[in-house]
Amino acid sequence: MIKGFRQIASLTALSRVFGMVRDIAFAQFFGAGWLMTAWTMGFKIPNLARRLFGEGAASASFIPVYSEQLHNNPEQARQLVNTVVTVLFVILAAIVLLGEGLVWGYYGFETRAGPRLGLALCSIMLPYMIFVCMVAMLAGVLNVHSRFAAPAAAPIVLNIFIIVSILFAGWVLKVKPQQQVFFVAAAVLIAGFAQIAIQIPSLRASGVSIRPAWEIHSEAFKKIIILMGPMILGLTVTQLNTLADDVIALVFMNERGEPLSYGAPSYLYYAQRLYQFPLGVLGISLATAIFPVMSRDAAGKDFDALTRTIARGIKASVFVAIPATAGIFLVARPLVSAVFEHGQFKSTDTPIVAYTLACYAVGLCGYFSQQILTRAFYSMQDSKTPMRSAIVAVFVNVALNLTLIWFMGTAGLALSTALCSYLQVALLVLVLRRSLRKQGPGHSILDGFCAALLKTIAAMAIMSLAGGGIIFVMRNLPDNRWFNILRLAAVVPSAAAVYLLAAKLLRIEMLSLLTGAKR
Repeated sequence: MIKGFRQIASLTALSRVFGMVRDIAFAQFFGAGWLMTAWTMGFKIPNLARRLFGEGAASASFIPVYSEQLHNNPEQARQLVNTVVTVLFVILAAIVLLGEGLVWGYYGFETRAGPRLGLALCSIMLPYMIFVCMVAMLAGVLNVHSRFAAPAAAPIVLNIFIIVSILFAGWVLKVKPQQQVFFVAAAVLIAGFAQIAIQIPSLRASGVSIRPAWEIHSEAFKKIIILMGPMILGLTVTQLNTLADDVIALVFMNERGEPLSYGAPSYLYYAQRLYQFPLGVLGISLATAIFPVMSRDAAGKDFDALTRTIARGIKASVFVAIPATAGIFLVARPLVSAVFEHGQFKSTDTPIVAYTLACYAVGLCGYFSQQILTRAFYSMQDSKTPMRSAIVAVFVNVALNLTLIWFMGTAGLALSTALCSYLQVALLVLVLRRSLRKQGPGHSILDGFCAALLKTIAAMAIMSLAGGGIIFVMRNLPDNRWFNILRLAAVVPSAAAVYLLAAKLLRIEMLSLLTGAKR
């Protein structure tokens, strides 16, 4: 688990760095107005499909069943892979054709400002949904075979293509941003082909050869389908809640006295990109690495080992999420200024995005733990419990959104999503503890949690004092982008070093996630 986590986290960190460069380019050329809003909403559907069908339901329902088949009958396991890939391709292709027909039939190809531009961009990028979901499914196959590098590298390819297209259209061709955005949409499609291509060598090395197959009546395939439906909600509740944030922001953004401005969806996008940096690098990487381990424990009916694995996952989530939260609180404003405040992104946008980012960061512990706990249920082939908790969380999130938006604006939407993550975690912990107790007395998923939490909070407090002290010393420096970059360069590495040193002195076991040491 530790080896897989470190490999995935390293490549994901590199991907997020490229993603940050991509967002800097977006801020430079598109700003935080209607054009960025159109791009955000145009990319939302194919990206949400990736999270729902690819990284979410399809992959999560496939891995436990494939692990079980690989353990019992490798030949049937290979046939299962081919069937799932073929069926998923056919379903996604049908959805894409239907979506294209609706957009082109009702609206045609519009390039004007506003929602129709978002629909035009969506129609261009909709086929990317097929490619990215195929990549996510193949990544699930490779993860079962303990091959994490190629799947983790796929997002790097997408970011590189987007960056090159933005800079080429803006600096070389010198086209206007309204036309430049279409170059970026075309680059997304090309990146889809490249993302699939880099998976092929690792698949061959694992002995997997993808061929068309249609054995949809096998018990293993039926089991995947039964698991998949509830997983669409259970594993992607955070994404659904952020989608609800975006939709409500669109509804409330006009000049007739509503609480949000035209840039509200863009503010949410930029804040989401920043809080998802630690979530992607640490939280998703940890969950991806631990899922095959939990699936093997569950397939072997070793519930004692499964309980210990889940307990380690929860403690690891706390160990990396708490300092990430504190770090964002410390540097939210200089971070937003340093990354985005240039070109079309104005200094007046910075405090709004920073406030929204801080509210999203409140839920980092919840987001991290969600990923571990939902996969714990899926490893036992229980997809209904996470679905039920997700439904509760989504409804509560919408209610809180419609309440907090009047007092806090976009930050209220972010805080609602953060609070609902803890609601779902509490529900999942209660049910999971009771479920594992039925399998026999033994360890608890919260073994050692309180001690680990207290030590982590102590290390975080020391880190916060060090980081806050550096910010205090630099308080008289000018408040502009370049001096904010200087603040980040001083605070971030210093605070990280202090946290790691404090963790070592406090003997926090989960430090091995980052150092690779056995203890």
